[in-house]
Amino acid sequence: MKKRVFSGIQPTGDIHIGNYLAAIKHWVASQTELDSVFCIVDLHAITVPQETNVLKSKIREVTGLLLAAGIDPKLSTVFIQSHNSAHTELAWILNCFTPMGWMQRMTQFKDKLQEQKEQVSVGLFDYPALMAADILLYNTDIVPVGEDQKQHVELTRDIAQRFNSIYGETFKLPEPLIPETGARIMGLDDPTTKMSKSEAGSGHAINLLDPSDTIRAKVMQATTDSLREIRFDENRPGIYNLLVIYELFTGLSRPDIEARFERKGYVNLKQELAEIIVDSLRPLQSRYQELTADPTYLDSVLTEGSSRIRPLAEKTMTVVKEKVGLG
Repeated sequence: MKKRVFSGIQPTGDIHIGNYLAAIKHWVASQTELDSVFCIVDLHAITVPQETNVLKSKIREVTGLLLAAGIDPKLSTVFIQSHNSAHTELAWILNCFTPMGWMQRMTQFKDKLQEQKEQVSVGLFDYPALMAADILLYNTDIVPVGEDQKQHVELTRDIAQRFNSIYGETFKLPEPLIPETGARIMGLDDPTTKMSKSEAGSGHAINLLDPSDTIRAKVMQATTDSLREIRFDENRPGIYNLLVIYELFTGLSRPDIEARFERKGYVNLKQELAEIIVDSLRPLQSRYQELTADPTYLDSVLTEGSSRIRPLAEKTMTVVKEKVGLG
């Protein structure tokens, strides 16, 4: 049997090339080898305030982009988290077996608490329990994550082990999968911070639906340094980030890329990189326009995805509720 992989993506902000290179591209490539489950995690999105109509629109946008990028609904399951109440039901049960101390150690929550103080919601604090429920519902083997999300998968394993130790073997222990290259595409304006969907700066990220001229402008304005040599040097974060993006879009080796830009300047690199990104995203953008022109198609994909995955979640919940004595 194929190993099952579960991936969640929030319908907030704009999907950018960091999301594509670090995650979506790998999801597409592994569809034939893995039993792939892709969840649009709208319940996670509302842990911070969202505008109702914008959230609804973003759910459809993310669905369209996943399909346009190459996610095949015949090979993979795509569905909306809130369409399956088992996610919240299992999250509550897991809450009752998760020590507060485990949740208080979560790095992302501590960072948000520093920034927002009392404005941080209970939902944001409890986010990892819902993420654990997302993963454990489907007997997940593999969870592709960036380095910053690895702690969440480790917590999921801890919660599963705790439950299993009390009630016997129930949950499978998932393994995190972190890409060797490109797991952290950095911001163009600040290459010391990860490219983020929530960052407001206009030059921070290249979004998958950006027009060609916007892409060119963002690349040309990207932060570099005052040196001249074009080399893969992690101590020079600006130029290193641009070269990693070049590497991931072209598939060329690092020595070949360095040889290509020997005795050339940053302007040459930026101009060529901009055209590579424009050309690489053009088929995806065209496909997106085709798919979203017929809203009934997106609805059918999401409805089919929910129908396909729901029995597995219900089976898990039947076992869990029986073991804890509910119902």
